[in-house]
Amino acid sequence: EGPRPPEPAEPKRLCLEEGRPAGWWRRWRPKLWALFEDPYSSRMARYVAFASLFFILISITTFCLETHEAFNRVINKTETVTTVNGTGTQVAVEVETEPFLTYVEGTCVVWFTFEFLMRVSFCPDKRDFVKSSLNIIDFVAILPFYLEVGLRGLSSKAAKDVLGFLRVVRFVRILRIFKLTRHFVGLRVLGHTLRASTNEFLLLVIFLALGVLIFATMIYYAERIGADPDDVTGSRHTYFKNIPIGFWWAVVTMTTLGYGDMYPMTWSGMLVGALCALAGVLTIAMPVPVIVNNFGMYYSLAMAKQKLPKKKNKHIPRPPQPGSPGYGPSPVAPQNPPGSPRPPRRPPACPLAQEEVV
Repeated sequence: EGPRPPEPAEPKRLCLEEGRPAGWWRRWRPKLWALFEDPYSSRMARYVAFASLFFILISITTFCLETHEAFNRVINKTETVTTVNGTGTQVAVEVETEPFLTYVEGTCVVWFTFEFLMRVSFCPDKRDFVKSSLNIIDFVAILPFYLEVGLRGLSSKAAKDVLGFLRVVRFVRILRIFKLTRHFVGLRVLGHTLRASTNEFLLLVIFLALGVLIFATMIYYAERIGADPDDVTGSRHTYFKNIPIGFWWAVVTMTTLGYGDMYPMTWSGMLVGALCALAGVLTIAMPVPVIVNNFGMYYSLAMAKQKLPKKKNKHIPRPPQPGSPGYGPSPVAPQNPPGSPRPPRRPPACPLAQEEVV
């Protein structure tokens, strides 16, 4: 007798059964994941994306308004202080934000928390979800609000110190602006461009650092040509009292920002300033065309992907049944004979090519 054909895989293990569709979790998880992850998957996904965009803009607006004087008030709080001689009272001055801004921020955080939990629950790969930088930003931007609410009612000194630290790190809320990359193709193109142009940015930083060091040293000594011998520190005729101060001037000049707080006062210093400005233009102009070329490549690819038909969800394959053409052991791929050249490797795929069509 010939070899027996392998038995088909268990339908239960593949979440499939004879004549019955897959379980509700297998059916609904991709749909719910696309609802919160892909704004272009359905009309309801667009509504969810618009809601998320609305809360992002409201949260950023609230964050900016909390720093305005019109939405802050100074209050006097009486605290009980324990000393060696006993207990006493102490009046502390604090700045309190208008309560309605806190309520608005709380409403936004509730939506962000709901969205984050839904995406965690329905994501197909938890490991990739945890490694994603955008998901880390979501979690870091949500966590301080709950910690601040939990510690606000405590009166211990340690709790107040932690609360003060959390108020300082409120700036992480502005990181929610990166959530917009899920809704705008242009922002994703910009992110891929920056990632692909890392070497060019590093080269630009090295060139600028060398130029800043050279021209800061030159302007320091150039401003001392013809100086008053009695002015040893040079504080009466120049702004460049030392080389580290010249670093700021060199950065401002090489980036063509312009002068403001310090500028050369002697003819030799002006000559160094002119050379510094020309060197800055040439330094910045060298790596910029490569960065622009990368942006154009990714942008063209993104526009081409938008014109492609949208991919449909593939059905879950059923195991081959006895008598079907695919039933039996899978054929073994032919191997190259010894000494034959290997087939060429394919180049790595473009990051935008691996994304879903938007």
